[in-house]
Amino acid sequence: MKNIFLRASDALYMTCIWIAGLSIVVMALIIPWGIFARYVLGSGSGWPEPVAILLMTLFTFVGAAASYRAGAHMAVTSLTDRLPKAWHGAITLLVELLMAAVCLFMLIWGVKLCMATWNQYLSTLTSLRVGLAYSPIPIGGFVTLIFILERLLFGDQSHRRVTNYEQTEDSKEAV
Repeated sequence: MKNIFLRASDALYMTCIWIAGLSIVVMALIIPWGIFARYVLGSGSGWPEPVAILLMTLFTFVGAAASYRAGAHMAVTSLTDRLPKAWHGAITLLVELLMAAVCLFMLIWGVKLCMATWNQYLSTLTSLRVGLAYSPIPIGGFVTLIFILERLLFGDQSHRRVTNYEQTEDSKEAV
């Protein structure tokens, strides 16, 4: 069961990495097009800026989930490093539970936000629903919640090859 969960988490992690990476690449292509259309062609396109903003939102929430699993998410440890070593386990558990609370907030209220704005459309992209534009919030919360559950059940997974490409893995689990 552990291997199945870890493999599923690996696949979810890689999906997050690809989505975040593709979002950045597409943004890097869209922004110059908007500038070129405005200043060279003389007729600004209305779609590049809102699409870039939507992609940045997607990159932010999905990329944050992947960053959390890889252990690359920002952590301020100046206080916890000075506490006795015996407390570190309890502090780590508290941090994970607080992260889970934040993710549950993002999931529950993000879904409510999506549902409340589902019948509205973006003014510059009239075929795109506002609720769809907000969907990275609950998706990111849900995916991060899965990674928190994984960390609580099986420990930190940032040492594995899927999250650290420079390190070889000795474990036979979820290879």
